[in-house]
Amino acid sequence: MRTVKQVLRPERLRQMPGQFSWVDQALVQRRFIDCCDARAAALYLFLVTVSDAQGLSYYSESTLAARLHLRREEVLAARAQLMQLELIAYQAPLYQVLALPGTAPRTPPRPASAPARNASDGPVRLAQLRAQLERRRA
Repeated sequence: MRTVKQVLRPERLRQMPGQFSWVDQALVQRRFIDCCDARAAALYLFLVTVSDAQGLSYYSESTLAARLHLRREEVLAARAQLMQLELIAYQAPLYQVLALPGTAPRTPPRPASAPARNASDGPVRLAQLRAQLERRRA
């Protein structure tokens, strides 16, 4: 027998909220959520919920730990996991929820008259900074 989809509680039908906040379905469909432990998933949900239209928010480690019922070390591990999966960026005290890998809009080609961007003009991954530092030391 086929299941018929129907709204169960029409009076509780979700509406687009006045503030910016959503969870991309690709998080499940493309199995990003499968790579997160429960703590990282909780942190991701919290950050998605509180972020602004650019995905930005800032909460201290102690506040996140208290709100999510985690120890500070668990918050740090969850943040590291989300960063490794490229789901968030972090530069104290700022978090940015990122477009899921492979879903970010393409950068429009820059006009020929526009100056080339410097590597230092935008966000840089920690791994890139470490590599640059090691090259300088060598």
